Amino acid sequence: MPELPEVEVSRLGISPHLENQQLVGVIARQRQLRWWIPDEVVQLTQQPILAVRRRAKYLLISLPAGDIILHLGMSGHLKVVAADTPPGKHDHLDLLLTNNKILRLNDTRRFGAVLWQPAGEVHPLLAALGPEPLSDAFSDDTLVIACAKRSAAIKLVLMDNKVVVGVGNIYANEALFKAGILPTAPANTVAVTKLALLSTVVKETLAAAIVQGGTTLKDFSQADGKPGYFKQQLLVYGRGGQPCVQCQQPLTEIKLGQRTTVFCALCQQ
Repeated sequence: MPELPEVEVSRLGISPHLENQQLVGVIARQRQLRWWIPDEVVQLTQQPILAVRRRAKYLLISLPAGDIILHLGMSGHLKVVAADTPPGKHDHLDLLLTNNKILRLNDTRRFGAVLWQPAGEVHPLLAALGPEPLSDAFSDDTLVIACAKRSAAIKLVLMDNKVVVGVGNIYANEALFKAGILPTAPANTVAVTKLALLSTVVKETLAAAIVQGGTTLKDFSQADGKPGYFKQQLLVYGRGGQPCVQCQQPLTEIKLGQRTTVFCALCQQ
């Protein structure tokens, strides 16, 4: 599933093609995705696009009437194509633009979502979200307070969207390794100094991933359109059993909260 950096790269890629354009209309070939695409989206026409924003792993296309909310799910991706480009088998939704282009949603497994948020309201899926990890709202103090009364594993707390949004499995593994924190450690037992380091490392790791992903932006107006997963220099994720890059001890791989968790039992305490 795309994590926050991939979603932010998608936002950066589509924004130049959408902002300051007019949404002429919407074509929905398949309305049953994770949820039914609401009438409010399908009936949109002649709406100026004010901005393309991101909240956690959701993309928001802002219009005077409200926001189209897009979630890519496990297999969804967006592409900007010419207006006369024939749709493919899994091209479920088109947003028609005045610049003779289309923003097209392709989703093979249909786990993605297209939702509507009226102007002045907050969709229930967004209402309970915590702070953005790359904003000032997420800091060492924020993380320390969140962990103080939590006995759950620190990795699970870090991936809790009520604590901080968008820190998915890949980047939780990577950040905990860089901060030298054992993923299974109860959150309320992790030293304040380590939590402060962890908040900084989370920001650095996500920011670096976004910068790396930005190299794919030049392809966004082509027919394939998707940035995909950029080349990642992963230190632990996907490397279970391989040597630790710091001490050469084999990395341990376990399931934690039903998610693959990889760590170095020597370097992470």
